[in-house]
Formats: sequence, C-alpha cells, structure tokens
Amino acid sequence: MADMQQLKTQGLEDTMSRQGGAARLVQKLVDGAEKLNLDYSAVGNPPVFPTDAFPWAREVEKEWRLIRAELDQVLTRKGELPAFHEISSEVRSISSDQNWKTFFLCGYGIKSEAAIAQCPETWRILQKIPGLKSAMFSIFEPGKHLPPHRGPYNGVLRFHLGLIVPDEPDKIGIRIQDQVCHWKEGEALIFDDAYEHEAWNHSDKVRVVLFVDFEKPTRFPASLTNKAVLNLAVFTPFIREGYKAHKKWEKLFYGEGRQHR
Repeated sequence: MADMQQLKTQGLEDTMSRQGGAARLVQKLVDGAEKLNLDYSAVGNPPVFPTDAFPWAREVEKEWRLIRAELDQVLTRKGELPAFHEISSEVRSISSDQNWKTFFLCGYGIKSEAAIAQCPETWRILQKIPGLKSAMFSIFEPGKHLPPHRGPYNGVLRFHLGLIVPDEPDKIGIRIQDQVCHWKEGEALIFDDAYEHEAWNHSDKVRVVLFVDFEKPTRFPASLTNKAVLNLAVFTPFIREGYKAHKKWEKLFYGEGRQHR
C-alpha cells in the first residue's frame, strides 16, 4: 500500500511538473509575440492614440446615439446585471465589489446571441471595427475606482466610446501611463491597456462606456504570431470559465417567460 501511495504521489508530481513546463513554454511564446508586436507595430506604441489614427472610429462615433438608445433599455434592469468579476475571474485582483457591472456582447470567439438580439444596432456598428475581439457595456457605479493595473497581453488595443458620462471631469477619468484622459459622450478614447492604467468615477452618478478590444495592427511577422495568440485565447481557462459563468447568468436574465427588451 505504501508503494502504491508513493507511486500515486510521484505521478501527481510528474503531472504538475509537466503542466508547469507547458505553462512556461506558453509564457515564453507569448513573451516572444509581445516583443514582435512592439517591433512591428503598424501604428507605433504610444499609451494613448489619436482617434483619427483609426478612421473607423469616427464612423462609430457618428452612430453613438443608436448605441445609447439600446444601452438605455439594458439599464432598465441594471440591478440584475453581473459585476465584472463574477463573469471574469482575472478581474478579481482589481475589483471584487458590485460597482463595476458589465453587459457582455462578445469576447475572443464567444458571442452572447441573446445580448446581440437585444442590441442589434450596437452589434451592426461594432462590425465596423477591424479585428474586433471583445465588446461590452462597462458600467461604473458612483464611487468606483479601479487601481493601477496592466492588461495581460499587448496584442490588442482598447476602444472606449462614451455613452453616459456626467460632466464632472474633476471626478471622472482614466490615467494611462502618465496621461490623464476624460471620457465624453459620443467620443472615442483609444489606448494600449498593456501600459499601467487606472480609472475612477468619484461622482454620485453612473458612468457607462462601450468597451472594446481590437487586434493591434502589426506588420509581418507579428501579424501572424499575434493572430495565432489571440485565436488561442478561447482555449484558456479564463475565457472558458468566463463563458460558463456568463451562460449561467444569461439563464437567469433571459429565463423562460421573460422577453428580450
């Protein structure tokens, strides 16, 4: 029996060692891809980008009121929306309260068909964004402050479109690296979340933006490696766990007898 237990223990250690080795290999590949993304960026590597660097951004801005109208319908049930950390476990290191809510449309190969059906104009407009990887409404309740943090991978850029932004720039903003920016309704903010950033809503009103990640434009060979890394994201535990958590929430939100609004 002792020999059998020893074999089981050794087998577990061998499995953990192999898993650790695989994780190190993946991290090495990701590190290599990140370096290529910096070296072969087609748009440079600033923390914050001018909106006109991406012509499609102005096209999205033009139709922002259609997105806002669908958001307003979603917010009629704001109290039922999930906190971000309830859907994405990786967020728990920076947010664990109920003051950052989200309404998820898509993310890294996964779509919420129910949410898309509820917000068809938003979904149509999102198709203007080349390399769209994820999209959601990001809702900061009054008093929310996200501490300084960095994104996990530099192969995407982040697009925020102001939808509900109280006119209190002294109380509402985002810092990316050493630059403090302020959202405005109907205007885009595009930045690289691989730089340290923090965001806050110290007002007594709700702030909402359309929150999008899109593939960073790169030249060959980074254009190939980056796409490969992003396509593999759907197989990571974070994405799979988030998908399961969101499907569970959807069953409650869009349960039998409830109509999409």
